[in-house]
Amino acid sequence: MKYLKALAIEYLFWLYILGCTAWLLLRLGGVSVPAWAILGAPALVALLTGRLDHSLGRKLALSPSGERGRLWKIEAALGILISFVVGWIIVEVKPIAFFTQAANTQNILKGIFNPNPKELVPMLAALTETIYLALLATVFAIPFAFVFSFFAAKNLMYGSLPGRIAYIVVRTVSTVFRSIEAIVWAIIFCVWVGIGPFAGMLALWIHSIASLIKLYSEQIENIDPGPVEAIKATGASTLQVWRYAVTPQILAPYLAFTIYRWDINVRMATIVGFVGGGGIGLALNQQQQMLAWRNVGLIMWLIALVVWVMDIFSGYIREKLVAS
Repeated sequence: MKYLKALAIEYLFWLYILGCTAWLLLRLGGVSVPAWAILGAPALVALLTGRLDHSLGRKLALSPSGERGRLWKIEAALGILISFVVGWIIVEVKPIAFFTQAANTQNILKGIFNPNPKELVPMLAALTETIYLALLATVFAIPFAFVFSFFAAKNLMYGSLPGRIAYIVVRTVSTVFRSIEAIVWAIIFCVWVGIGPFAGMLALWIHSIASLIKLYSEQIENIDPGPVEAIKATGASTLQVWRYAVTPQILAPYLAFTIYRWDINVRMATIVGFVGGGGIGLALNQQQQMLAWRNVGLIMWLIALVVWVMDIFSGYIREKLVAS
């Protein structure tokens, strides 16, 4: 089975390499490679390289120790190189434009470094809205993430078939929800409940639940199994095991992750505001559309100040938690 896995890894790797090569030939030279060649050639290459003990597939699937072969290193380097080349072309990197067209941003830079103090009061009100928007999103996400994180921890759920099903369901749903950016959730909730901070809070709430489930569950998977086994040996129920063996080991990291998530939500709330999620982001979008760069500069400095203060605060709290 492991050898089939190694062959599958080799096939997928060379499919990626040859697929990227075919795309480069089409993009740069107008040469079209048939689909059957793109799909079939990697199989032949995988059959050849997969038989070698030091191939990338065997390195990943079989984890051989003490291998001195360099084929897997060459394959890895090739994958990194072709990914860099394809990425450079897709992103349309223009270093010359970066170094020669800075003058186009002259008005913007003047506004940023010469903010308009007359708009300080209304911008502070919008910034306060952003801070509390992020705070409520984080607070409302905690109980949901805390409960579901137990079901998303493999070491707690893989002992029975219902547990495995619960693990797969919770992990899959949270991954899907986390993969959808908060700005997309904000668009959905702006249509659902109307434009304003409530829509932004709901968007950050959904995204925070999914993100915290991942952080919390990974912390559970790294706990000391000794207390868990000891509590189980006494005939304790699952809930009792979670309460007395798991929870005491995760409370401090959970608090640190939660504060860090609040920090993230304050920054994400700015982007959410661009689509109607309220807060300082909405004000930033309005001022940018009016080309009021001095007001934009004021908003940017206020955001930077809040993020700086929260970074110091969250770092201080995490340091105290680790020390305790």
